[in-house]
Amino acid sequence: MSRVNAAHSVGAWAAILTKALCRESGRFRYAKVGTVSTLERDPTEGMVRVLDEDGGVVGDVPDLDDDELVEMYRQMRLARHFDERAVSLNRQGRMGTYPPMSGQEGAQVGSAMAMGDDDWMIPSYREHAAALVRGQGLTETLRYWMGDERGDSPEEGTNVFSVAVPIASQIPHATGMAWAEKLQSDSDHGAFVCYFGDGATSEGDFHEGLNFAGVFDTPNVFFCNNNQWAISVPRERQTASETLAQKHERTGSRGSRSTGWTHWRCTVSPARHSRSTRPRGRTVAPDDDRGGPVPVRCTHHCRRPVGVPHRRGGGTVARERPDPRLESYLRSQGVLDDARVEAIGASVEDAVADAIDEAEATADPDPQSMFEHVYAEQTPELRDQAEQFADLRERHGDDAFQIE
Repeated sequence: MSRVNAAHSVGAWAAILTKALCRESGRFRYAKVGTVSTLERDPTEGMVRVLDEDGGVVGDVPDLDDDELVEMYRQMRLARHFDERAVSLNRQGRMGTYPPMSGQEGAQVGSAMAMGDDDWMIPSYREHAAALVRGQGLTETLRYWMGDERGDSPEEGTNVFSVAVPIASQIPHATGMAWAEKLQSDSDHGAFVCYFGDGATSEGDFHEGLNFAGVFDTPNVFFCNNNQWAISVPRERQTASETLAQKHERTGSRGSRSTGWTHWRCTVSPARHSRSTRPRGRTVAPDDDRGGPVPVRCTHHCRRPVGVPHRRGGGTVARERPDPRLESYLRSQGVLDDARVEAIGASVEDAVADAIDEAEATADPDPQSMFEHVYAEQTPELRDQAEQFADLRERHGDDAFQIE
């Protein structure tokens, strides 16, 4: 199978194992998730596989009911179609810069479905699929990338933190949130799952965040999607470490790695149990064969003008049809047939089309609102800026600020 066939199987089936692992452990404990570079070794060497390329069973099948399997399949179909439409909107000039996530659906959907209601998701700018699973609306996601800050206001109860665009800046945030929760809670508390890419492991925020998490034993899961490239910088030029997973060792925690085309098992070990019963130390789940995903992102770092590549020389990953191994397995089990697959596809297309219509029909926010959400209480400097801006609008009108 080509490495680029990485949508439904980019951790797709192993995403199901994440759900099963969550159920077995019951509670999370903080763990650092690392990855292995496919540029260094055979990505499947020593890795657990459940399905082969044709959807045949080659490993232990987790005990998940048909509805859960179909929902994972539906969520991945939704994420891929949403991503394709968003890229199209960008190319048409109907939406601004957009970071594609095709090829990471399995890793994102599986990990998000493994979270409990009291867990928090702290995303980078590419976790569209995981955010949708957690309850972030399609319309809100579109509005955010159309430049409307209201799209970055997740609904109450979704426990999705604001999107972080500066690389790795969300990692200290995740550690701080988990530490604060631990200080405030004497009983059970949720886990704080932080997503980032391999490029983030080259930033100081990565090391600082993981160091504090290790020192203060915070209930974090750090989830690295290693797509092998930090914009135009390949994995082997980012670090001399043999693996990215090694980078956690100085923090006193344990990491793990796995490939993403055939299998991944995010380390979701008990972190959500009572502080009074939680053992000290850095012990994670008893299963030492767990790992973090190494999917291949099938698209660019973000949408740029057509023909302007991020990656130079060899190693460019082309977009191809998503690998249908999960669909093939579900068909072989009698869970899916042509009619149901077509119905899911139609519902996904309708949902995304409706969201696009709603997003484009939404009235633009009042420009004056940009001064309202920086601080809980407006500072004197912001008040002065707001007054100056209001005066400019009154004298010149809003048309003077339009950018063609």
